[in-house]
Amino acid sequence: MCGRYASSASQELLEDTFELDEVVEFTPPSWNVAPTDPVRAVVERPAESGAVRRLVALRWGLVPSWSKDAGGGARMINARVETVAEKPAFRRAFATRRCLLPADGYYEWYTTAQTDRRGKPVKQPFFIHPTDGGLYVMAGLYEFWKAPDGSWLSTCTIITTTATDALGQLHDRMPMVVAREAWDDWLDAGYDGDPRELLRVPVPDLEAYAVSRAVGQVANNSPELVVPLPDSPAGE
Repeated sequence: MCGRYASSASQELLEDTFELDEVVEFTPPSWNVAPTDPVRAVVERPAESGAVRRLVALRWGLVPSWSKDAGGGARMINARVETVAEKPAFRRAFATRRCLLPADGYYEWYTTAQTDRRGKPVKQPFFIHPTDGGLYVMAGLYEFWKAPDGSWLSTCTIITTTATDALGQLHDRMPMVVAREAWDDWLDAGYDGDPRELLRVPVPDLEAYAVSRAVGQVANNSPELVVPLPDSPAGE
């Protein structure tokens, strides 16, 4: 599962990296992106001149177009790659509404042998990110939902897969990445192949280190959240 992540790249970097045609909305940097937050997403939408690649803001937590209300979106922050093409909540978006979700990295919590004053196990957050310091470009889906009052809500979800051996000690799932050479096909609503093939790429080299438990509070949001704790053990 991916339930928190960091996304702090500059607008200029995103424009250059993804060769954007338009920036519809640029959300502020966040080192504690949480479910229902507006998140940065790269999408392609049809236009008279052809497909237009845009940076937009989507609410994290997918609401299918056929939902009676938007209340269940917070529970659909992740979609399993093993079933994403068949699940009713995701299959239409998987076929034609795929997006890229740029991140610095993501957080997972590891249950330690320590207990707090109430006797509950202490969970230590780890930050997981590419070792080269580049973007972690997550595979996403997006949907449009029309509210009873006629307004529209745009939402998204992150596709996850089985974690690599090293990261599996922290959590058994991890966000899927889309390799740079597959970005065009992934964003293309008219792609006539199996989108799952675009996700079968080697996982980038990642490192994990312990960070402050302050990330557990969504109100906390600063670069200090991704700073390693002193003598942080690697997540191996």
